[in-house]
Amino acid sequence: MAAGKTHDYHILNPSPWPIAMSFASLVLAAGGIGWMHELAWGMPVFFLGLAGVIAMFFFWWASVVNEANTGDHTPVVQLHHRYGMILFIASEVMFFVAWFWAYFNAALYPKLHEGIDGVWPPKGIEVLDPFVFPLMNTLILLLSGTTVTWAHHALIHGDRKGLKQGLWLTIVLGIIFSCIQAYEYHHASFGIAGDIYGASFYMATGFHGFHVIVGTIFLAVCLARVYKGDFTPRQHFGFEAAAWYWHFVDVVWLFLFISIYVWGSKFGAAVVHNAFG
Repeated sequence: MAAGKTHDYHILNPSPWPIAMSFASLVLAAGGIGWMHELAWGMPVFFLGLAGVIAMFFFWWASVVNEANTGDHTPVVQLHHRYGMILFIASEVMFFVAWFWAYFNAALYPKLHEGIDGVWPPKGIEVLDPFVFPLMNTLILLLSGTTVTWAHHALIHGDRKGLKQGLWLTIVLGIIFSCIQAYEYHHASFGIAGDIYGASFYMATGFHGFHVIVGTIFLAVCLARVYKGDFTPRQHFGFEAAAWYWHFVDVVWLFLFISIYVWGSKFGAAVVHNAFG
């Protein structure tokens, strides 16, 4: 009895996945650097590292899911998981603040930046119409926010059918968003290289698009777990974390749409010119 567990915390067993993930990340980084320097071994090593990272994600998170299913995630542990997810999302907010900062710094004070002739958007840049594909994607993400909320409420009330339907709809909407953004990128008249407008535009919207893909995968994993019988009305932090992440993605897109697409359009450029000369 003296050796029995007398606390609510989860003491982790030794695991090979952290060190394995470190080595896989090292291979991925080395391959990426070699590929960018056009070395013959760069591309195959990069994809080898990428495969290793994806495999480590699968095995490591499978271990976490098994811990949850075997009762290791007590209420205290779940609370700390929530704290961790909140801090993670807060760090992601600051990540996007950096890209917004870069965009607004150039947009509000174009005369301080060389190569754009003191105007914003720079001459020769044909900005995207915010009220076609960007508006469509805004409506899609707003709708997806309602479907994931529907799925969450269905889970809380024990409605497994509604949970599956809400998740399926959210995943499909996320895929549609990514396809529309890829089409928009393909037909844009400017690229990421050459001026600060293209660089700040693609870094901000591109990283958001990456987060949408990650969120879609996150929700797809939750859907697979639902079909396996995981999650209960009282214990479903894995799904809750995915829903929080998806709402974060929604909110970031709203700021991107308003600032970069609408405010950065011809209308926005006229406002900036009148306000800041």
